[in-house]
Amino acid sequence: MKLKTFKGGVHPADSKSYTNKIPVMPLVPSEEIIIPLRQHIGAPCKPLVSVGDRVLMGQKIGESDSFVSAPVHSSVSGEVIKIDMYPHPGGGMAESVFIKNDFKDELCDTIKPWTLDFKAEAVKLYIGTVDKQEIVNSVKEAGITGMGGAAFPLHVKLSPPPECVIDTVVINGAECEPYLTSDHRAMLERPYISIVGALMIKKAVSAKRIIIAIENNKQDAIQIMKKASLDYEDIEIGILKTKYPQGSEKQLIHAVTGKQVPSGGLPSAVGIVVCNIDTCAAVANAVVRKMPLIERNVTVSGTAVSEPKNLSVRVGTKFSELFAYCGGFIGEPEKIVMGGPMMGIAQTTTEVPVIKGTSGVLAFLAPPTFGKDEGACIKCGKCVHVCPMRLMPNELTIHSVAKDTEKLKEFNLMDCMECGSCAYICPQRRFIVQHIKAGKTLLKEKENGK
Repeated sequence: MKLKTFKGGVHPADSKSYTNKIPVMPLVPSEEIIIPLRQHIGAPCKPLVSVGDRVLMGQKIGESDSFVSAPVHSSVSGEVIKIDMYPHPGGGMAESVFIKNDFKDELCDTIKPWTLDFKAEAVKLYIGTVDKQEIVNSVKEAGITGMGGAAFPLHVKLSPPPECVIDTVVINGAECEPYLTSDHRAMLERPYISIVGALMIKKAVSAKRIIIAIENNKQDAIQIMKKASLDYEDIEIGILKTKYPQGSEKQLIHAVTGKQVPSGGLPSAVGIVVCNIDTCAAVANAVVRKMPLIERNVTVSGTAVSEPKNLSVRVGTKFSELFAYCGGFIGEPEKIVMGGPMMGIAQTTTEVPVIKGTSGVLAFLAPPTFGKDEGACIKCGKCVHVCPMRLMPNELTIHSVAKDTEKLKEFNLMDCMECGSCAYICPQRRFIVQHIKAGKTLLKEKENGK
């Protein structure tokens, strides 16, 4: 069978063997939990609690009136000891709620036990009785965002414009970033709850079918998801060629459906909604249990980590706690990254908290090329060849350095998704992504009249 893929991309060493055979282990939350009120694309939340308040596990502690936002909840029970600005793993500072954990894990009284049988007959009957709007409302109330890294509020994605008729839900199980295996383990360890969540998403947007897309370097996950979905005629497994950035939304859509999302458009424009595999489990928990998103799988790995692991981590736990549980470092790390090494965000400290979009926390020793100077472009064209968006990164770099905003627009700068394929393949170690980010800032400043 021909594997599904897209044009362009690169093949970095996947480095998944550090953790892909290691089951997810629960990490006991620390004494102090720090929960940022900004964990999503959109408006940050405002605190609903005050210093001195006792909060319960799952209790809503932050909310915004904006549609494009997602409430945040306490991941432990305990006392609010401070509300203050604190470093955010996404960059900058964010207003955060500091909670002293009482280690009782006393649940909010709105949260229910799981009662749904995973047999197909029971699942179909249950979903047939759940109202579409109830699913969307439960997702919104639970504060669910995309868990693949982008952290887009899911209830917004499940509320497409009336003119966009959704035909297909694509479930992203590609996990194409090197080192990351949290999604892989989710498919192996809890496939049935992910299937339930996918079916709920399908009902919420009135789609006809579900495609679960998995790269072919995860044969065990492919077989397990095939077995879990066997009794559902509206679910198919799309087997992808292992390539980066295969899990990127537009590339994934083109690979499994042949459709192309227009420049500047959203997947809903071509009748598709894309959700991460781990997000599906969160949806099922939100609808059945009314459980908010307060915990997630995180891969802790990298060349500097003593004992790489997959952990189930409460939102608000500091990165330092994760590394400590994994035996600390074998040497002084030169770089700490949240997410994958290709598109992840470099960190200046390990004292930042896990947020809803933290799929991985990686630490690296210095590679042989670390710190080398940027070379001059030799016009080899390799960056153009691998660009999955079919752009010309070499030209974008030149015009960004020259601050030529008209040329940047002419070469469709804003279509770049900053996947890093160009920088990865460049023999001169050009800082292409950094130049492109600087170019985007220039364009935004010009549009705002600065």
